[in-house]
Amino acid sequence: MDLQIGTQPANTEGMKTFTTVLAIVSAAGIVAAPVLAQNYPPPPPQYPQQAPQQQPYPQQPQYPQQQQYPQQQQYPQQQQPPAYGQQAPPYYGQPQQYPQQPPSYPPQQLDATVGRIALYPDPLLAQVLTASTFSNEIPDAAGWARAHAYLNGGDALARAIREDNLPWDPSVIALLPFPTVLDTMSGDMGWTQQLGNAVLADRGAVMDSIQRQRATAMNYGYLRTNPQIRVVTAGPGDIEIVPVDPAFLYVPYYDPYIVFARPRPGFFIGGAISFGPRIGIGIFAPFGWAGVSLGWRTHAIIINNRPWERTWVNRGAYVHPYATPRPQVVGPRTEHHELREYRPEVRREEKRDDRR
Repeated sequence: MDLQIGTQPANTEGMKTFTTVLAIVSAAGIVAAPVLAQNYPPPPPQYPQQAPQQQPYPQQPQYPQQQQYPQQQQYPQQQQPPAYGQQAPPYYGQPQQYPQQPPSYPPQQLDATVGRIALYPDPLLAQVLTASTFSNEIPDAAGWARAHAYLNGGDALARAIREDNLPWDPSVIALLPFPTVLDTMSGDMGWTQQLGNAVLADRGAVMDSIQRQRATAMNYGYLRTNPQIRVVTAGPGDIEIVPVDPAFLYVPYYDPYIVFARPRPGFFIGGAISFGPRIGIGIFAPFGWAGVSLGWRTHAIIINNRPWERTWVNRGAYVHPYATPRPQVVGPRTEHHELREYRPEVRREEKRDDRR
């Protein structure tokens, strides 16, 4: 058998070549492995099994508490004076107290002060203006008027006034037939004292203020002639309100916030002013009701057909010449008549409200 020894070197060379290639590939793999490892995406992060506690939100800033608005001011209710006969002596009040200097009021303040009486008939208005200057006597007079209101005016009331020998100024006694007017004055003594001081310090300014208020009420249609009063315009600053029958007076009732303001659309102006019952004044002529009027152009108050001339300067000495002089009362007053509880009259508009 012949052996082919010549081929063996060829195979040996092939093996070397294969071994060399394999070594190169292996080396390349070893070198490339780190490179591939660097380019491979990183593994996903490992989250903790328990979620971390949620961080609390910062507390909301505390805003200051809303400011409490002050409660709406309550207008003082009219206070009733003690029942007649229960006051401590002297029954006719303490001595009148006045400021050291005469007061001065701006026009707007005067307009507000006189508003509640500006539409009174001239004779009744004259008595209110003069009586307000004796404000210390008003509470006791109001108590007497309430206790004797059952007499219903007329001869019985005039006789009671005469027999009781009342100690007040005739301007105050003249209002006894009008208990509702005295109630208004005694129920707001601050207002009454201010009105009286203004009358004494500057009567002309007070009367001019009344004329301004009357002109306003007339321009808005509230003040006009009716079965109870006649409205007479005698000239600029001279609006007179006089009774239809001079022997009888009616007390008007109205809201100053209505009659001195422009009426709203659809408002019935005819019902803004109502009147109380008719009160005869002829029987009370000896008690300040003789010849009572107002002179608007001269700023005069006429009582007993004579100008009433009490002022701030002569207030302590002036005595008006009334038909019946003011009595000189010594000692406590003695009551000669039955006293009854006062029940104020129910006005027409109040009756209508009760029926609704």
